[in-house]
Amino acid sequence: MHGPNDSSSSPRLADLANLLRLPAALSVPGDVLAGAVASAGTPRPRILATMASSVALYWAGMALNDYADATVDAVERPERPIPSGRVARRTALATACGLTAAGLGLSALAGGRRALGVALPLTGLVWAYDLRLKSTPAGPAAMAGARALNVLAGAEPGRRTSALPAALLTGAHTYTVTALSRHEISGAPRTLPAATLAGSTATAVAAAALPGLRRRSRTARIGAAAGALGYLASYGTAQARAAREPSAANVRTAVGTGILSLMPLQAALTAGGGAAGLAGALAVAHPLARRLARKVSPT
Repeated sequence: MHGPNDSSSSPRLADLANLLRLPAALSVPGDVLAGAVASAGTPRPRILATMASSVALYWAGMALNDYADATVDAVERPERPIPSGRVARRTALATACGLTAAGLGLSALAGGRRALGVALPLTGLVWAYDLRLKSTPAGPAAMAGARALNVLAGAEPGRRTSALPAALLTGAHTYTVTALSRHEISGAPRTLPAATLAGSTATAVAAAALPGLRRRSRTARIGAAAGALGYLASYGTAQARAAREPSAANVRTAVGTGILSLMPLQAALTAGGGAAGLAGALAVAHPLARRLARKVSPT
């Protein structure tokens, strides 16, 4: 057994993939896309740099998470890269710093000061969550805020108000996942997954209703409803199972499912904004992400 501070001079790519929770990053570009569609209808080319920025910041948060949790993981999650000795703790910190710099640089490239006006507070929330807030009552709200800002990062400057509903729904979903994630090791009180299921159901209903409230086309309304149903079919089912038997294994499954089930929710929001083709791409990517998650855990 290796300690959390043991060095590993040259970690394998597979170990770095585990450190960064590689497949989970597939849930990130859809945030940016939903924000762009909500604010402008048709995304501009700069969205690709914004997506790359968001992925880099997400991966930075994953590496920083394992750096901060190394001592706890040595007891609770010894299979993770740092406590198992496959990745040095200092390597995780250096990776987090490098990816943070890359994420902010890409954000500046995508939209200059206006883009950094969102990317900087997003980065601050990620680092604050991992280093300070994770175990406090503010933890779920901090992570929800980071995901909401990720949606706003995709919105056109000056039109971000139009993306607020999508940002709030994405944040609401993230709050439920983060609240559940605190009980991956010990299991949860039965009331918690029942409460998060109620929150997810309300989120799905709101996502399906949003295009109607905005008088979008019939295609947009149908697409939003389909995405919301797909969201509930995946994440809702996992939460219902955890509500019936809130064991650590069922809660962990619900958390992993929740991370990737953000993709059909993003599809609902994107379709509701009038971009059915882009929503379809998100829907198709979801099964791929689930397949990859069987090889590299998203939690």
